[in-house]
Amino acid sequence: MNLEELGQALRHRRKVAKITQADLADLSGLSVHTLSDLESGKGNPTFEVLAKLCASMGLDIQLVPRAPGAELNE
Repeated sequence: MNLEELGQALRHRRKVAKITQADLADLSGLSVHTLSDLESGKGNPTFEVLAKLCASMGLDIQLVPRAPGAELNE
């Protein structure tokens, strides 16, 4: 998953939850600007930021191991 796909997924989940970026900012402790950048595929979130977002929306982070030498976007 690339950053643009991640942003689209975050936006989709936020809209499914029927919350605004301002609501999610309050829940996660992140700024609206940061959320906007992430949803636009412009941000490069740390694991901590992703964990805050997932916790705020009741989602789990799943880490899936890749085969050695596999491309990042596979």
